[in-house]
Amino acid sequence: MKEVNGGWRSKVLLVLLGVLFAVAGIAFIWGGAVLISRSGSWYYLIAGLALCGVGAGLILGRLFVLPLYAALFVASAIWAVWESGFEFWPLFARLFIFLAAAFALALVTPLLRGRAGLPRAIGKSFAVAGVLLVLIIVSVAGMFVDRTETFASAETGKVAVTADSEQKNWDNWGNNPGGERFAALDQINRSNVNKLKVAWTFRTGDIADNDASGLGSEDQQTPMQIGSSVYLCTPHNNVIALDADTGKEKWRTVINARHTRWMRCRGLAYIDLSGKDSNRGQSASLIQTGDASGTVCTRRLFTNTITGQLIAIDADTGAFCPGFGDNGRVNLLDGLGKAPTGVYKVTSAPTLAGDVLVLGGFVTDNLAIDVPSGVIRAYDVVTGKQRWAFDAGNPAVKGAPTADQAYTRGSPNSWAPMSYDPKLNLVFVPMGNAAPDLWGGNRTAEMEKYASSVVALDAATGEVRWSFQSVHHDLWDFDVPMQPTLTDFPNASGAATPAVVFGTKHGQIFVLDRATGKPLTKVEEVPAPAGNLKGERYSPTQPLSTGMPEIGRSTLTEADMWGVTPFDQLLCRIEFKGYKHIGLFDPPSAEQWQLQYPGSLGGLNWGSISVDPTSNTLFLNDMRLGLWQRAFERKEGEKILPGAVPMTGAPYWIMKDRFLSALKVPCQKPPFGTMTAVDLKTQKIAWQKPIGTVQDTGPLGLKMGLPVPIGMPTIGGSMATQGGLVFFAATLDYYLRAIDSATGKELWKGRLPVGSQATPISYKSPATGKQYVLITAGGARQSIERGDHVVAYTLAD
Repeated sequence: MKEVNGGWRSKVLLVLLGVLFAVAGIAFIWGGAVLISRSGSWYYLIAGLALCGVGAGLILGRLFVLPLYAALFVASAIWAVWESGFEFWPLFARLFIFLAAAFALALVTPLLRGRAGLPRAIGKSFAVAGVLLVLIIVSVAGMFVDRTETFASAETGKVAVTADSEQKNWDNWGNNPGGERFAALDQINRSNVNKLKVAWTFRTGDIADNDASGLGSEDQQTPMQIGSSVYLCTPHNNVIALDADTGKEKWRTVINARHTRWMRCRGLAYIDLSGKDSNRGQSASLIQTGDASGTVCTRRLFTNTITGQLIAIDADTGAFCPGFGDNGRVNLLDGLGKAPTGVYKVTSAPTLAGDVLVLGGFVTDNLAIDVPSGVIRAYDVVTGKQRWAFDAGNPAVKGAPTADQAYTRGSPNSWAPMSYDPKLNLVFVPMGNAAPDLWGGNRTAEMEKYASSVVALDAATGEVRWSFQSVHHDLWDFDVPMQPTLTDFPNASGAATPAVVFGTKHGQIFVLDRATGKPLTKVEEVPAPAGNLKGERYSPTQPLSTGMPEIGRSTLTEADMWGVTPFDQLLCRIEFKGYKHIGLFDPPSAEQWQLQYPGSLGGLNWGSISVDPTSNTLFLNDMRLGLWQRAFERKEGEKILPGAVPMTGAPYWIMKDRFLSALKVPCQKPPFGTMTAVDLKTQKIAWQKPIGTVQDTGPLGLKMGLPVPIGMPTIGGSMATQGGLVFFAATLDYYLRAIDSATGKELWKGRLPVGSQATPISYKSPATGKQYVLITAGGARQSIERGDHVVAYTLAD
């Protein structure tokens, strides 16, 4: 005889569902108890007990399940709003799974009622389920909503390009010597950008390593365009010339520089020694060569390599320039002393400053105290001879080192791109730290003076004109990570002051007078905490740029923890409560684990700022990744743990890594990366948008395949145009995007073969008059998919 309560199948279904609720409850009870032991929220323990009660009720077929779960859901909603307000992503992470569970309970309600001997009320139960399903659909739809915040129009795209103002070439890393990364072109504009199509694609044949760590080889370049040619450099420093209209290869110079870590080429430098088609901002009168018009390599490209060479190449043929150094090569390792392979490398483009090339170098972070010098050097553009040197650890050394005056081992270096002002004849150098980054007990007064600073050097002599420090006694690896951008700062009177603008890894934007280095916006010295590591000292104050917006910087709380599900959010809360986190400038500690946010990746990084000088608007992309760390006192004969930062020669070594959940997703709430427009006239944010989706990434590195605009970490740079657009590709998904520079609205995106860490350029062909937008795609950070693609776009006919 058929059972009134629905039969054994109904019982099995309810038991299985009950077990799921009970397991979830047990996980919440365990995690909640640990969280409470760390002075965290009681919510998870209480919710776990309720979930276990629901699970038991389902297994036993009791109707108290329904009011109990309803009370839990309402309480959870109140708690979620109390913690996070009405922000979508924090609410979604806390409540969506409970909404789905409520839907499941509504569907099985007739079975529960049947087991209790009551009418099943199928219609009412399914009506409730229908309402819940609508809420689920609305919640899922909310995942795809663009959450750009527009506070004011940036007033871009209102000045038309004229024949006099139109860009002729993209002949510097940042387009012009000041690094504005602005294309004075408007053939492609906000009204027609949706008609962009692929014009041509080229494959370089130099595919970066299939490695998502970023420690191997990566394509991070900004190409150059001069006349009818586009010039590329590959991760292994091969240089290629292409036809700007067709992408057809003109010539290739194979250098094939290799070692084991950090192989990349961010760009090239270019000069025309004849003065014809001269580099914008370059004064031909500075070239000390007489009549160079008939010489070999009159038009020359320069590349510095990851193996420590500076190379000059004929821009017309790709041949090495015989009069430059040793058959076109200068050894940058000369004078550095002991420099093991891969410890000293030059990844950013050389900086052309009058008649010299100025170069810094990347010295491997936190490896040891005794590493090569971070000396800045200038080389003659014609002969390759060293003209001057600036060693932040020993400013008395002006040229090549001697036996009694060597370059200082471990002195602050400059690994990011530099900029140049030809009127002032100043080179603006973004400085990093002395070695190692995270312990500074060995640093001299000279090292301290210029570390984590922008230093203005005389391009003729290397003498310091001024310096400005963004972090005092930096113990956080908060190097100045980007090219200082030279643009005009609008004054209240309507005049403009030539300015230097740069961002930092900790989300600060500094605006300085270009001639003096004095801040043009308010900078305050704020009290900073001290630590107690042996042999260390601490700065009592640190500078904060309070006159400009902070980008992505905040002091996290437990409520800021996030997860794809409430379960990994709970684990992130437990981990967070196990760290000491008091905000910026908490120095390394050997007593407990710490959380640094933003971490040493940024914040803002080497992609640099782009600027629309016609509207005085800055565009900045950031990443929001925390870092956990702890120092351990070095003991004789002790082996440090795998993956640790060795800091050989220091009394401590350090463990550190990114603050990610068990699903390898950042533990704090989204966005994890944004694009921001800042109006220099008001010093306020005009708009900010989460940039990047989870289409090509996701939990545990699995591709979600969904264009959910959550905002992903960015590594690379943007380009602004006079057509009212910002182009950007350096997200974790495989797109080049065009954004309305006035509002932040996404107007177009083009699918790339793989991701990109490169910066786009734009140019107008002298042969066809077409404007192109070009990007290279070698693979996104945190992706194992790598490529060697160069893609040019133009408007459809």
